[in-house]
Amino acid sequence: MFRTALRNVLAHKARLLMTVLAVMLGVAFVSGTLVFTETFSKALQSSSQKGYSDVDVAVRPHTEDRDKSKPGDAPLLTRRLLDQAAKVPGAASAAGSVEGLAYLAGKDGELVGQGFTQAGSNYFPGKDGKDARYPLKSGRAPRSAGEIAVDAKTAEREGFKVGDTVRTSVRGPVLVQKITGIFTTDKGQVTAGGTLTLFDTATAQKLFAEPGRFHEIDVKAATGTSQDRLKAELDKILPRDAEATTGKKLADDEAEMIAQGMDGVKTGLLVFAGIALFVGVFIIANTFTMLVAQRTKELALLRAVGASRRQVTRSVLAEAFVVGAVAAVTGLLAGIGIAAGMRALMPSDAMPDGPLVIPPSAIVSSLAVGILVTMLAAWLPGRRAAKIPPVAAMNSVHAVATTKSLVVRNTIGAVLTAAGAALSVVANDETVLGLGAGLLLIGVFVLTPLLSRPLIAAAGPVLRRFGMPGKLAGQNAVRNPRRTAATASALMIGLTLITGLTVIGSSVQKAVDKMAADSLKADFVVAMAGGSDLSPEVAKKLAAQPGVTAVSALRESPARIDGDIEHLVGVDARSMDKLTRLDFTSGSYASLSQRQRVVVDDTTAKSHHWKAGSSFEVTYEDGKKGRLTVGGIYQGNDMLKGIMVDHRSITPHMPEVVDRQVLVKTDTGATAAAKKSLREALGDNPAVQVKTKDDISRELASVIDMMLNILYGLLAMAVIVAVLGVVNTLAMSVFERRQEIGMLRAIGLDRAGIKRMVRMESLVISLFGGVLGIVLGVFFGWAAGEQLATMLSTYELTLPWGRMGLFLLLAAVVGVLAALWPARRAARLNMLSAIKAD
Repeated sequence: MFRTALRNVLAHKARLLMTVLAVMLGVAFVSGTLVFTETFSKALQSSSQKGYSDVDVAVRPHTEDRDKSKPGDAPLLTRRLLDQAAKVPGAASAAGSVEGLAYLAGKDGELVGQGFTQAGSNYFPGKDGKDARYPLKSGRAPRSAGEIAVDAKTAEREGFKVGDTVRTSVRGPVLVQKITGIFTTDKGQVTAGGTLTLFDTATAQKLFAEPGRFHEIDVKAATGTSQDRLKAELDKILPRDAEATTGKKLADDEAEMIAQGMDGVKTGLLVFAGIALFVGVFIIANTFTMLVAQRTKELALLRAVGASRRQVTRSVLAEAFVVGAVAAVTGLLAGIGIAAGMRALMPSDAMPDGPLVIPPSAIVSSLAVGILVTMLAAWLPGRRAAKIPPVAAMNSVHAVATTKSLVVRNTIGAVLTAAGAALSVVANDETVLGLGAGLLLIGVFVLTPLLSRPLIAAAGPVLRRFGMPGKLAGQNAVRNPRRTAATASALMIGLTLITGLTVIGSSVQKAVDKMAADSLKADFVVAMAGGSDLSPEVAKKLAAQPGVTAVSALRESPARIDGDIEHLVGVDARSMDKLTRLDFTSGSYASLSQRQRVVVDDTTAKSHHWKAGSSFEVTYEDGKKGRLTVGGIYQGNDMLKGIMVDHRSITPHMPEVVDRQVLVKTDTGATAAAKKSLREALGDNPAVQVKTKDDISRELASVIDMMLNILYGLLAMAVIVAVLGVVNTLAMSVFERRQEIGMLRAIGLDRAGIKRMVRMESLVISLFGGVLGIVLGVFFGWAAGEQLATMLSTYELTLPWGRMGLFLLLAAVVGVLAALWPARRAARLNMLSAIKAD
């Protein structure tokens, strides 16, 4: 039976080609994902380990044992501790490190390394005047304020040289610096495309920490001293609020963190690979169903000469095994090629150097997925083939579905659809919604043969306008509803996901636009790139500008309230009413003019059982305690919410006064001239963003569009597999109906008419799948939106009619393209040979 199966595969290799391609694409997606993510992860881990090559033990603040009465950051390390660490037995040297965010402007005035980490640190020279962590490639180390060193990758990318003058920014104010040196480093943020700017230690402490204080002390072991022994010696001198960690442990922890991060990427990509394979299941099942139908006489003969039902099923599964094995091997090789290509195309500053890694999991998973998916999809057609009695099979080319089987199928489909729709409507979390969506999708697929007749029949008047080819196309599309359903469902799944994501993206965009318009009166929002802190000097400079009518800095400070950490938001009580538009259910901003008064969003007030006039105890960031009184309650949103308090009440308790953003209103409104004036007042600082409400909306829209485009790209594989399914079904249908096509040619239908008939049949099937996909996508978008509405108060369903029309057009294009080869093949059939065919 295996030899028979192998002979059948070789005899029908052309008809199995599309099945092989469909499985191969899915397997290539899987293997490519596994190989590329493993290669990227290993390269990052290797780079990370190099970054710790000069650190044997690192001393850092111990956050777990710090004074919990103070909600603020952990204490910094002292110079005295640094000197003690350098003298412990087994220590060769110790270097202090301070770190923060330092933004660098390129020669074009734009921000360097945008989208990546822009880090700043200090150059800590040892006894020899060098810092082993940052070997200088050229020039010298920075020695005073106004001097910096930049990493070699950034210097090469931006064309910086020793002696160049550049603009930097830390928390807002522009600093004009001279590049005195260019250094090399293996730090992860640099190898991943970011920047690292080094200052002298005193300047870095002033910018990022406190004079004489460090965030970390890196200790180098003397020759013959192990990291564990050095750590044990350091533990003896460390205060309670500091801890020592070996360089190996730091490198291992970072490697694990990188691996976990890549696991998330890998899982996301494998989900889309699974979608493509799931779509491929329809093609495989359709192919083997049609092959079995076309070989019923052959199978009956096998039964007549003694083959059992089990042997017939095994024969079909053996064919599927061969097809799956071929597809899996070619898919594995294609995936490795895709991963190698992606690695080569990645910018050198975004991917560290490293070899192509082919993990055993990629090989095993690819072979297992390709073979198992193909065999599982072919099992049901094989089982159906074995159930056909030899005599019935000898008398009939096609086995017609019984009325009982159709009733059972439609009943199951209706139950699944109803259950899925009900769960989606009443879902109160993502798990229930996901279960409902899955049941609904399966239910609609089961019902698709029932839905195909009325929906395709509705297109009858349009089809009849194209004469006999159009009429025949409509009849052929519903001749075998199950086949039409399987072909259309493959496209339906892809378009369901694409439409659902688009509906959610459009609705979120409109919600944010509405939120900005409803809650902000301010013309501009000023903030640092990446959301880092702003210097209070920024607000002062803006308030002093001509034409500025109101300014308020928003500054956050952690505080302990009722045992929990909450963030107090400092505002200018005199200006907030001119800058925001919030609905107060009680009280108003005016209450903030009194010291120790706050206004609270309704959600926070409800969680603490507060109302206007309620008072509560608070532990400020500096550890001091006080009492605050609720002066008003407002309806918060994702843009403005929290416990607002006047600057006068919160600033004295902040060890370091910094702002998150600044709201600005001008007498000319949000004009380009006003925006330019504000930017010039801040020294045209590329790190400081001056945004209007429209800018905020456009920025979010670009993020949503980018995410949607990425998802479209990932789902494109499922659409391509669906196209192969349409091609495969039509090609096999042409072969199955070659005698009928020959007769049509004999009674006068020309080749152009045959082509038109096949193309229109493909178009109808594709549009049928497209319509179902778009309708389901809109429903899923609505259901998911109901969940989002609980978190985004301005959320409301928005249907992107333009894009939905484009998706329907895409379905039509898929139908036309998929029909090119089958239509050409049908038109080229020899009339007489086709009529004489069995």
